[in-house]
Amino acid sequence: MLRQNGAMPDESNFHSGAGAPSRRVLCLCAQWCDTCREYRAVFDEVGAAHPQLQFIWIDIEDQADLVGDVEVETFPTILIADGAALRFFGPLTPQPQTLARLIEGLPLQGPGIPAGSDVQALLQGVLAAAPPQTGRAKAPEQ
Repeated sequence: MLRQNGAMPDESNFHSGAGAPSRRVLCLCAQWCDTCREYRAVFDEVGAAHPQLQFIWIDIEDQADLVGDVEVETFPTILIADGAALRFFGPLTPQPQTLARLIEGLPLQGPGIPAGSDVQALLQGVLAAAPPQTGRAKAPEQ
């Protein structure tokens, strides 16, 4: 199941601020990882400060079908996309200011950066599971 902005695992809720955001900020982590468990609060804090964006937490083991062939070697790994246009994909140091600066510095337009087929498949799976929307809706489980 996908988790967004601190939703509990059994809620799997997705919501957005005003309008329908197309920018998604995904964190690929694992529950067994101490760094990931600590980073969850950072990710939620930055998400609360950017309500116009959709923040999605993905556990790479619980959601292995969604993650597919994407290799995550360093935690946390962040994926940022505007719709289907990839803006960033890679590990990030686990401080709030690092993620906030990255989000604020990325371009909103343009073709995006090249992505391998594994990352494209992950992004398409997320787009299918959590389309941008207003209000709250139950996200499908993976």
